[in-house]
Amino acid sequence: MKRRRTETAAEKKARAKKIVARLEKAYPDAKCALDHRNALELLVATILSAQSTDVRVNIVTPALFAKYRTANDYATANPRVFEGEIHSTGFFRNKTKSILGMAQALVERHGGEVPDTMAELVELPGVVRKTANVILGVWFQKPEGVVVDTHVHRISRLLKLTRQDDPVKIERDLMELIPRPQWDRFSHLVIHHGRRVCIARRPKCEECVINDLCPSSRV
Repeated sequence: MKRRRTETAAEKKARAKKIVARLEKAYPDAKCALDHRNALELLVATILSAQSTDVRVNIVTPALFAKYRTANDYATANPRVFEGEIHSTGFFRNKTKSILGMAQALVERHGGEVPDTMAELVELPGVVRKTANVILGVWFQKPEGVVVDTHVHRISRLLKLTRQDDPVKIERDLMELIPRPQWDRFSHLVIHHGRRVCIARRPKCEECVINDLCPSSRV
């Protein structure tokens, strides 16, 4: 059997560029699926989305956002009541602790405002790098990295843009391949593609606009 030639770094970067261009053409309206009107709402919704779906979170947040309008509202919320309000998103006790703790930190350290730097965001309770990347890229339009969710993790590996399994290392590989202005956009495009075509259990390779650029394609 003939051994496949190893792709060079330059070739992989060129292939990544084509992938982004085609996904952009296919999904021009791809965007963050979490409903929000400000940075605080996006931060709360992003924390709630862990181990849940955006659809489920969007069902829960309208009532939540109507009741809790400021960081201080969350900071002074009754934990037991809040747990009941977010129960359906799963892991409600941990999420309650994270959101209320995050809000208390915003009030104490940032005057109730969501900061716009990675260093300040990841110091907030319940906020990890992935969460901070969402806030910086979507709301502040100051991407500091690539959001590596389950779709980006899986599809980046299928595309052989990375061979890593650790999200931090995957992000590092993608940041080397994708131009910085497209870091946030790349995540939205891949997530959109993962939900509609490159579905984990039943990938529609025959419908995929990048199947000829994908080493894992079944077509």
